[in-house]
Amino acid sequence: MIMFTIPLLIGNIFQQLYSFMDALIVGRIIGETALAAVGATGSLTFLVIGFAQGTTAGLSILTAQAYGAGDGRAVRRSFATSIWISLAIAVVLTAVSVTLTEPLLIFMQTPKAILPGAIAFLRIMFAGTIASMGFNLLSNMIRALGDSRTPLLFLIIATIINIALDFLFILEFKMGVAGAGVATVSAEFISALLCWIYIKHRIPLLVLRRKDMAIDFKLIKDHLKVGLPMGFQMSIIAIGSVILQIMLNTLGTDAVAAYTAAGRIDQLATLPASSFGVTMATYAAQNLGAKEYGRIRRGVHQTLLLNVSISAILGFLIIVFGKPLVNLFLGPNEPAVTALAQTYFHFNASMYWLLAILFTIRNLLQGLGQSVVPTIAGFFELFMRAFAGVVLVANFGFAGASLANPLAWFGSVLVLVSAYFRTMKKLRQQEDEQVHELE
Repeated sequence: MIMFTIPLLIGNIFQQLYSFMDALIVGRIIGETALAAVGATGSLTFLVIGFAQGTTAGLSILTAQAYGAGDGRAVRRSFATSIWISLAIAVVLTAVSVTLTEPLLIFMQTPKAILPGAIAFLRIMFAGTIASMGFNLLSNMIRALGDSRTPLLFLIIATIINIALDFLFILEFKMGVAGAGVATVSAEFISALLCWIYIKHRIPLLVLRRKDMAIDFKLIKDHLKVGLPMGFQMSIIAIGSVILQIMLNTLGTDAVAAYTAAGRIDQLATLPASSFGVTMATYAAQNLGAKEYGRIRRGVHQTLLLNVSISAILGFLIIVFGKPLVNLFLGPNEPAVTALAQTYFHFNASMYWLLAILFTIRNLLQGLGQSVVPTIAGFFELFMRAFAGVVLVANFGFAGASLANPLAWFGSVLVLVSAYFRTMKKLRQQEDEQVHELE
């Protein structure tokens, strides 16, 4: 579990460096207003790109199950079906999101000072949805076959390119916030292309023949049953973030900038938790295909212990070193923004251990093909974030917004824990039945 997670974690860190470096370069070179413009788009980006990422992760679960069962034909058919589904979703998402960018940002009460930059950045990000979806699909397929190192290499290359293009477009071409968007989308296209070339030349099991590409509506239905709930689950969570962002925008540019800077650091700090979760999904799917029920139980117990421990330590470190980390984005001359960000860390970083439980259990259930309970848990996250946005922000300001994530994690875990114990009991029974059959 650790050996699979380490490359995945490093890869996720580099993937997050896209948004981290965009925010850092924009904040330090252009200024607080530009940083707030990028931050104001975060929830909408998560709404669309998150759906794409969640769906492709769900599609790869069926591929991992086929691989675990040793069925090469099913692996290729699953991959081909996933490509058709991903293409269709990418086209629809791009058309709708690019068209609605400006109306949505206005509806969200985005401050006028940052609205033009936010529109420019977000439209470019949405136009590149197919690049994001392509990379996520192909990298998830490579991981479904047990290789988490190769996508890491491509991410490192793409991140270096992204940083170089950030400086080129922002400093040399004077493209402002839009330059950060172009740099990110360009890097995602490159990483997707690298994955495709690698699959074609190094993974014969995923090299598709013409007959593999034949459209099978039953397979499409089976894949949509797993992929769409995971995509919708991400979108449900994102809707709560949109509601929260609307209320956060009413607090002014300082609040948006602080939430953006703290959120970028938060995303990096929680990557171990999410990486162990992704590992758990792949691990559970492969072992379910191989009918290794005992290994699933042992794996999830060990993962929970590791994930919770590491997350608690990281939370403590973020609280202690929060101020200098925030100053990376804006320098030491924005004390009001830094103070708000520290408030965010006190509420969020202290609860990373709870997020670790959420990621591990949710991905376990998804890896086993259970989509209903994680989706319900997503609705609980939506409700909690909406409550924080509508009620807590109105009464407690930025502190209320900072409570949104911990409340969402708590609500989701309440739903997931009962399903976790039922699943463990069922796996134990299946393991006992195997033992009796051998006897």
